[in-house]
Amino acid sequence: MAKLSQEDLLAQFEEMTLIELSEFVKAFEEKFDVTAAAPVAVAAAGGAAGGAAAEAVEEKDEFDVILTGAGDKKIQVIKVVRELTSLGLKEAKDLVDGTPKPVLEKVNKEQADKAAESLKAAGAAVEVK
Repeated sequence: MAKLSQEDLLAQFEEMTLIELSEFVKAFEEKFDVTAAAPVAVAAAGGAAGGAAAEAVEEKDEFDVILTGAGDKKIQVIKVVRELTSLGLKEAKDLVDGTPKPVLEKVNKEQADKAAESLKAAGAAVEVK
């Protein structure tokens, strides 16, 4: 068997999914009787060379803003819900009355944080998932 260069190995790691890479690390540990510290460093280097693909799997990029309670200022919360969504007055009121309910779904981190901040400022209890 021909010896693989470091670039060849990194190219192979780059094409692996995280599950395949995890299985490789386990097999490497068993074969060479080593702890996870050394193989993980190799796997991390391969993942870094893999670029955004590995990061996209690890980092969540879609968030849901869930209203868990309206608090004392229900009218203010309804106004904020209407600003954040395209709901009418009745729909926004029903959403606030029926908590816990999602206000925004599958939005980016920045939008989710801004929405949660606005709702909290109005007196609502909010979760970002």
